[in-house]
Formats: sequence, C-alpha cells, structure tokens
Amino acid sequence: MLETFRFAVRGLKQWTSRQFQVAFIVAMLVGLLIGVATVLIPNPWFARDIEPVWWNYPVWLLTALATGMLVATYIRPVQSQPEAQDTEASYNAQDRHPGGKDRHSRMGVVGGILSWFAVGCPVCNKLALIAFGYSGAITYFAPIQPFLALAALLLTFGALMWRLKGQVVCKVPVPAAIA
Repeated sequence: MLETFRFAVRGLKQWTSRQFQVAFIVAMLVGLLIGVATVLIPNPWFARDIEPVWWNYPVWLLTALATGMLVATYIRPVQSQPEAQDTEASYNAQDRHPGGKDRHSRMGVVGGILSWFAVGCPVCNKLALIAFGYSGAITYFAPIQPFLALAALLLTFGALMWRLKGQVVCKVPVPAAIA
C-alpha cells in the first residue's frame, strides 16, 4: 500500500499544467452538481427536509476533488519529441484491461454516485422514498449513509491511486505535438 502511494505521488509530480487545469475544472463542476442537487449549496431549485450533518461537507468536497483528479489522469501529456516506439496500440494500453474495459473509470463513477446518495437528504431521495417510505428512509436509509460515504471515498480515491500509479509503472509513449 505504501509503495502504491509513493508511485501515485510520483505520477502526480509528472502532471502538466493542462492536467491540473482539467482536475480543477472537473472538481468544480462535480462539486457544483452534487452540492446544488443535495442542497449543500443553498439554492432556489431544490429543497432539503433534513439538515446536512457535519460529515456531508468533507465527503462532498473530497469526492469532487478526487473525481476531478481521476478525470485528469485520462489527459495525455504532449511531448515535444516523439518516442521511437510510438504506436496507437501503445498509448491505448494504459487505459485498457483485458476485454477493453476500464475498471478504474467505473470505480470513479460508482464512487460519485454513492457520494450523491451519501450526502443527500434521506427523505428527499426519490429512490429511498419508493423503497422505504418516509419513515423507513429515516429509519433504514439515513443510518447507512455514512457507510455509503466511506465506500464512495474508497472507490474514488482507490481508482485515483491506481491511475496515478499506472502513469509511473506502466509508462507508455505519447504522441508528439503537431508543429
């Protein structure tokens, strides 16, 4: 685990300003989307029957930050000189796993969705109301929200760590800038 963290830090140190810009923009958009929809950001479009609890805010912000950074790992840096073995298959290899599926992006998406369920009002959530009713949402859904939050953070940060580690361990050639 410590080795994965070290590789992830090395991957982050190799980021370009373009990747940091994408991370910031996506984090702001995800933060706004979740914040407005769950009324962590007060707004005239949505209402919340039950006030947020203290842990809603850090989960919301950390999920937005991790999601922005995760999306930025998919931005390829542009090199000034092409590498000798520069092929289309080589730079797709980093993002793909057997079967062509990218499980890290799926983990990030699931983490974002779980975060929305975790920080949202338990009785304002239509799915919880349909499944449990008003009193059931308070009795059964509200107590599992902290676990949803933990799962959201673990999935999103886990995907981010693997992607950052992969930028160091599975280094692949990238295309040169078009002059």
